[in-house]
Amino acid sequence: MKKLFAAMLALSTLTALTSSVEAQLTTGRQRQKSMLQVEDEQKKKAAEKAEQEYEATMRKAQGQGGDQTAVDPWANMRAVDGAQPKH
Repeated sequence: MKKLFAAMLALSTLTALTSSVEAQLTTGRQRQKSMLQVEDEQKKKAAEKAEQEYEATMRKAQGQGGDQTAVDPWANMRAVDGAQPKH
């Protein structure tokens, strides 16, 4: 029983050490991205581009309509110079 316990302890220690060494070696290298990660990045870039285009359009629209005058739809129904309109 003691031999089995010692073997399992040695195996678990060896596994822990090799996984930490592997993690240290792979941090410097670029890992391959999965298809879902690539697709997610493309969606984020498309959303950012759409947001930038929307903001540019809104700034452009605000710049063109800067000199708006109030339109009175009832102007032709009112009398000129304060006189009362004829009924």
